[in-house]
Amino acid sequence: MHREHTKVVTIGDCKIGGGNPIVIQSMTNTKTEDVPATVAQILELERAGCQIIRCTVPTQEAALALKEIKKQIHIPLVADIHFDYRMAIAAIENGADKIRINPGNIGGRERIRAVVETARERSVPIRVGVNSGSLEKELLEKYQGVTAQGLVESALDKVRMIEEFDYFNLVISIKSSDVPMCVKAHELLAQQTDYPLHVGITEAGTLYSGNIKSAVGLGIILNQGIGDTIRVSLTGPPVEEIRSAKAILRTLGLRKKGVEVVSCPTCGRTEIDLIGLANQVEQVVESLAAEKTSLNLKVAVMGCPVNGPGEAREADLGIAGGKGVGLLFCKGQIIKKVPEGELLHCLEEELLHWEG
Repeated sequence: MHREHTKVVTIGDCKIGGGNPIVIQSMTNTKTEDVPATVAQILELERAGCQIIRCTVPTQEAALALKEIKKQIHIPLVADIHFDYRMAIAAIENGADKIRINPGNIGGRERIRAVVETARERSVPIRVGVNSGSLEKELLEKYQGVTAQGLVESALDKVRMIEEFDYFNLVISIKSSDVPMCVKAHELLAQQTDYPLHVGITEAGTLYSGNIKSAVGLGIILNQGIGDTIRVSLTGPPVEEIRSAKAILRTLGLRKKGVEVVSCPTCGRTEIDLIGLANQVEQVVESLAAEKTSLNLKVAVMGCPVNGPGEAREADLGIAGGKGVGLLFCKGQIIKKVPEGELLHCLEEELLHWEG
């Protein structure tokens, strides 16, 4: 099912599915019970561009904390529930905008019914989540191990458990750390359901390996028109997940606003400290883009006189470096020639006053 034709699900004031823009999510790594720390992290994620945030709710104290957390943040809050159905009910009662459960690990039919009825009372969507690490024994035996087909069958079985209670306010996620398997599973699932899909590569890894796996996996899935909301799962600060998600969406042309930095790979012709300059430019534009959310431009940082000037001209703003000096371009025109040490400052001034 192409994302244009999936059902629309409302999470707080955010809509996913039905062709709405793909929404970026993350998850806090603080103790949810620690309200000040959790709020501080969520506010940082908001500034970075996070649109939905998820918190784990393993205890009654964590469920009660949701009410206080919600008062101080500005994006929808999702409660992540495992094993104890009472935590799902408590999270909803304390204001969760969505809950994430695996119906297979929260108990029998009556416990699932109790969660569904509470969700129905408050129109709270349920995300049905299945991971490759939690696949049922019978499906492991049926498919002789973890497979894409097994993941899809497990997810749809869980969905039917909830549909039996006449509740269809659902989002589905199926995740694996095996990228080809994850891609195949999403392709199969999209053919069999019109519920919106939450897409991610689970346990992707560190900032380095996790970003590569996520970019490849999410890139293939999203480029097929599959997926309505995403999380890049990284072993690192959650804010890095937002940076990566935004870059993936922008690279695929699925998000237009923001600042894209392109830079050449350096070679023996490079006459300036291009690596240092490119990293500084990226930091500057990210900070600025967080403040000026309407920005939509490409910035080029080039290090030599061969391809540099041409590439810089194709960007909205660009730097082309020479020996100790550089040219500053704006919309294809040379603005000025400045010493290397002034390039970053000059570019920053142009960005600050950019009107597009």
